[in-house]
Amino acid sequence: MRALYPPAVHYVIAISAVLNVQPTYFGTDIYQAELSNGTVLFTDSPNSNGFVPLFLDKKPLPSRTRVNTATFPLLDTWDDEILAASVRYGVPAELIKAVAVAESGMNPNALSPVGAMGLMQLMPATAKGLGVEDPWDPLQNLDGGVRYLKMLLGRFPNLRHAIAGYNAGPHNVKKHGGIPPFKETQHYVRRVMDVYDYLCMSRPVVPEDVPHQTGSLP
Repeated sequence: MRALYPPAVHYVIAISAVLNVQPTYFGTDIYQAELSNGTVLFTDSPNSNGFVPLFLDKKPLPSRTRVNTATFPLLDTWDDEILAASVRYGVPAELIKAVAVAESGMNPNALSPVGAMGLMQLMPATAKGLGVEDPWDPLQNLDGGVRYLKMLLGRFPNLRHAIAGYNAGPHNVKKHGGIPPFKETQHYVRRVMDVYDYLCMSRPVVPEDVPHQTGSLP
C-alpha cells in the first residue's frame, strides 16, 4: 500500500490518509522515502533501502515471565468467552489468549496510536469487513478477531506465518514468502509463540469456576 503526498504535507494528515486506504489488517508500521523530484512516498510495505521508519506501531509485548494477573489484571476475565470462541471456530483457546495478551494486554478499552481497538485490536476497516458492528463491545471484538485468526490459519498452514499475518497483514506474509523482514513483526511472532507455549504448558485457559494452574515456569 502506497500513497504520494506533496513534500510539505503534515505527517499526521499523511498517516491518517494512509490508514484510511489500508487493506484490512491490524497493526501497521509506516515508512517514508523522498523521491528525486521532492515527492514524499509513504508505505506500509517498504521494498528498498531508501525507506526509513516514520511511525512504528510498537506494542509492549509480554514475555512469559510477565503473563500473570499482577501485570495484566484482566488476564483471566474473558476466559469463558475465549473458550466459547475456541469451540465455535476451532482455534486453540491458548492461541487466542496469547494474541489478545500481545495485542491489548486483555484490555477491552485499548486503543493503539493508529486506531486499532479493543481486545483483539481491530482496525476500523477490519472490523467493518468482519461485520463487527461495535468494536468496543468485548464479545464482538473477540469474535471478529478470532474469525480473522481462523482465516489466517486456513491461509497459512505454518502457525508462525499466520501470527505474522495478524501483525503485518497477510499480503506481507505472501509477498515475503513467510514472516516479513520487519523487526517488530519478527519480535511479535516470537513473543506470541512464547506466551502460547507458556499458556499451553503451565496456564491453560479454563472455565471461570475452575482455578487456574499456578505451576512453576518451564
